[in-house]
Amino acid sequence: MNRDRLYLLKSDFMDNGKGPYFCPGCAQMVGLLEFYLDLKQQLEVRWLDFPRPRPELIELLGEENQSCPVLVLKEAPTGVPSTIPLQQAKGRWFVEGANEIASYLAHAHGIGIPH
Repeated sequence: MNRDRLYLLKSDFMDNGKGPYFCPGCAQMVGLLEFYLDLKQQLEVRWLDFPRPRPELIELLGEENQSCPVLVLKEAPTGVPSTIPLQQAKGRWFVEGANEIASYLAHAHGIGIPH
């Protein structure tokens, strides 16, 4: 990976025959990318279908780590505050959840801090 990779769910998905739905955390990430247009250039954004299994995430992080939104880091992070919950699986570092990802991006890319 050349850049950190942000995984989001496509909108208007069905779940058990009900919907259409969208993922609120993924929508929050889309809004953040619209607030900080330069950030879009610094991340690789991948869109996934809702149904599991999600093979691309399984390959990177294992079957137990298929949740979205998730930010998979290109390399081991340094100097990250302990308040940002970094996780590791299959030798890769990642951040899961919209608020947690936003906090990490504020630290790593100098954007505003979630308030």
